[in-house]
Amino acid sequence: MDTKILLENGTNELEVLEFKLDGNAYGINVAKIKEIINYMEVTPVPNAHPSIEGIFMPRDAMITAIDLKNCLQRGVSEPGGLFIVTNFNKLDIAFHVDSVVGIHRVSWREIIKPGSTVSTSEDGVSTGIIKFEDRLIIILDFEKIVTDINPETGLKLADIEELGERHRIDVPILIAEDSPLLNKLIVDSLHKAGYVNLIHTENGQQAYDVIQECRKEGTLKEHVQCIITDIEMPIMDGHRLTKLVKSNDETKDIPVVIFSSLVNEDMKRKGEALGANAQLSKPEIGNLVRVVDELVLDNK
Repeated sequence: MDTKILLENGTNELEVLEFKLDGNAYGINVAKIKEIINYMEVTPVPNAHPSIEGIFMPRDAMITAIDLKNCLQRGVSEPGGLFIVTNFNKLDIAFHVDSVVGIHRVSWREIIKPGSTVSTSEDGVSTGIIKFEDRLIIILDFEKIVTDINPETGLKLADIEELGERHRIDVPILIAEDSPLLNKLIVDSLHKAGYVNLIHTENGQQAYDVIQECRKEGTLKEHVQCIITDIEMPIMDGHRLTKLVKSNDETKDIPVVIFSSLVNEDMKRKGEALGANAQLSKPEIGNLVRVVDELVLDNK
């Protein structure tokens, strides 16, 4: 299946691959997918996490196979089905699924944020729900699934400690991140790095509303001198936010840092075309602080 359907930059659209587990419909952002291959026999890894089926080498690279059914507490997958091979946070990981239905192009505005009964910031694995024809497709939080299996793949908070003693920095920074947990971790990390003047929002639309309000009040410089944004967010994604900021004469000089698990070579080209000043993969929290330093302190 072709997973390389091209989307125009900054249109606030994404493509979701629908797949099945036990007859239920789930989804993953196509931007995370490298390829889809038939199930291959894997080599078990001693003392591995119960959700890790093993490792295999479809070509020259070793890939970890994760039993998605086990992750969702729906039993254990039998041999067969498909592997969805993904790349995010600089990791190649294969997820074992029953079957693939197809690819749907949707707007981020069509994605319903799950309620607290479906997903909480602490233990939920759903980032959104799409109503498509006669069914609901649950979009899974693959980053959280992997981080739960191996916390070392998440934000490397120890990198902040390596920065050493930091002084208070009043430069105002606007953050757009839909994950409550990641939003808190980013804010906490920036606080430790000295950045205390922060506005954090849940998606690109909320961030852009802040920018528009500041423009109307003539207080843009007082409240927004740097923007840190995720890519995947409901209502408005980070690429659309970047495009809106960089295509307006009043806001185009505000540095935009894309901080996302989706930062790979293809995504970097998209971000560059939209005018992003820097793009970092999510584990690199220490590098995020260094980049923000360069963008907001070196220019003073």
